[in-house]
Amino acid sequence: MDIILVSDRLAKARSITLKGRHLLLAVLLAFSMLLLAVFAAQYAIIRFQPDILNTEMRTWLAGTQAEGQQKQQSYFRDGLDAMAVRLGQMQAQLLRLDTLGARLAKLSGMKPQEFNFDQLPAQGGLYLPAPAPQRDVSMDSLDQQLSSLSVLLNDRNDKLVALETLLLQDSLDKRLFPSMAPVSNSWHSSNFGWRIDPFTGANAMHDGVDFVAAEGTPVHASAGGMVVYADYHAQYGNMVEIDHGNDIVTRYAHASRLLVKVGQVVRTGQEIASVGSTGRSTGNHLHFEVRYKGIAQNPVRFLENAAS
Repeated sequence: MDIILVSDRLAKARSITLKGRHLLLAVLLAFSMLLLAVFAAQYAIIRFQPDILNTEMRTWLAGTQAEGQQKQQSYFRDGLDAMAVRLGQMQAQLLRLDTLGARLAKLSGMKPQEFNFDQLPAQGGLYLPAPAPQRDVSMDSLDQQLSSLSVLLNDRNDKLVALETLLLQDSLDKRLFPSMAPVSNSWHSSNFGWRIDPFTGANAMHDGVDFVAAEGTPVHASAGGMVVYADYHAQYGNMVEIDHGNDIVTRYAHASRLLVKVGQVVRTGQEIASVGSTGRSTGNHLHFEVRYKGIAQNPVRFLENAAS
């Protein structure tokens, strides 16, 4: 496009040639100025004369604000729901810990009133409020505290379970420890150690303790275990051997009759035989031995440790 300029001030006419890019630039400039004018007019109306806003504009602005509030409330509810789930999980963990704590207190022999898991621990003290910025708990701070508390609960649960295992093992070991006198209302006719043999008159080692009792008196297992021998022996007569684990074996000899069989599992205090005078014996009594790794031990020492 050619534009010719004619004026009295000009000595001769001038021409300006406009190409396509010049026209495009002019159109873009005009459009930009129009948009700027529209935005300026809207700002002036909203800033200085808000009452002349039309109903559609008001509705649009109100809808935008309501949508933003709904999104914010939705995020808040989602956060509360997540925290409620975590709080429920921790409450379940606390219930398990209370139950486990009650079992541990019972296993350890503590008095029930010393650790009452049905009541909250007593608390008190002077009220010293935190500074104003730290007084209010934020969502992020609460979430961090819940996370830390959850980690501590899991750690305490693992440690208490390990402690319960040790206590149960200790209780089981005590039940398998020969601690109960095999015959009630009896007296020792011969203790453990060196003595004069009643048959030869020579000095000889006595590997157990003799309990004098009437024939037929019940013989009880000194501890729980498995019967590994229940038969007649040339010197011990009718004899029972019980393996209690941990390399400990008890031996009950000279019985008039046997009430258990090999492979049978017996509990502490169970009747396993009756007092008699079979084998190498001078009268009715029970010969009782405790052996550790095959070596005879003084049975009285085991019974005294159990009673103490």
